[in-house]
Amino acid sequence: MFSSAIKRLNDRRDAAGETGEDAGFTLIELMVVLLILAILLAIAIPTFLGVTKSANDRAAQSNLNTALVNAKSVFQTNSQSYALAGGVGAASLTANNASLVGSLTTAEPNLSFVTGTVSSGMTLSTVGVSIAADGNGVVLVEQAKGTGNCWYVVDNATTETAALGGTPYTNMATNALAAGTWYGKYATSPSPASCSTAVPAAAVFQANGFSS
Repeated sequence: MFSSAIKRLNDRRDAAGETGEDAGFTLIELMVVLLILAILLAIAIPTFLGVTKSANDRAAQSNLNTALVNAKSVFQTNSQSYALAGGVGAASLTANNASLVGSLTTAEPNLSFVTGTVSSGMTLSTVGVSIAADGNGVVLVEQAKGTGNCWYVVDNATTETAALGGTPYTNMATNALAAGTWYGKYATSPSPASCSTAVPAAAVFQANGFSS
C-alpha cells in the first residue's frame, strides 16, 4: 500500500513536470503576439488622435456659441449696439472692445475673453473679441487646440463694409459682411501660430452653423 502511494506521487510529479514543459511560450509565439499588438496600435492610435482633434474643434465651436449668446444679450441691453463705451468709429474701438470683453467676462466666467488675437497656447477656452467700428457687429474667434483651426462667429446687425466695420472686416469674405450671423473656419497647413479677429481673406463662412 505504501509503495502504491509513492508510485502515485511519482506519477503526479512526472505529470507536473510535463505540464511545466508545455506551459511556456516559444520565441516565435511571443513575436506573433507582439506583431498583433503592433498592428492593433497602428490602427487604434490614428483613430484616437482623429477623435481627439475633432473633439477639440467641437469644444471651440461650443465656446463661440456660448460667447455669441452672451454678446447678443449685451447688444440688446445696450440699445442694440456693441459699442458699450459710447462712441463709435476707429478712435473708440479700443475702449469699446475693452468694455465688451469686460461685460462678457462677467456674464460668462467659464470662458476667458481677450481683445483681438488668440492662440492655442493660451488658457483653455479663450475667445478673441473685436467689434465693428460702427458698433453694429462683432467678431469672435477661438483657436482649437490640437488642430490649430481658427473658428469664427461674425454677428452683424446691419450689412457691413471694410469702411464701416474697420480692421476685423477689411479682408472678410463678402457673404460674412451681410446682416446676420455667420460661422467661419480658417485652416491652413501647417496651422497658424495664432488666430486674429482681423479675419483673413481665406476664412470660409456660412450661415446656420459651423462646417465640419
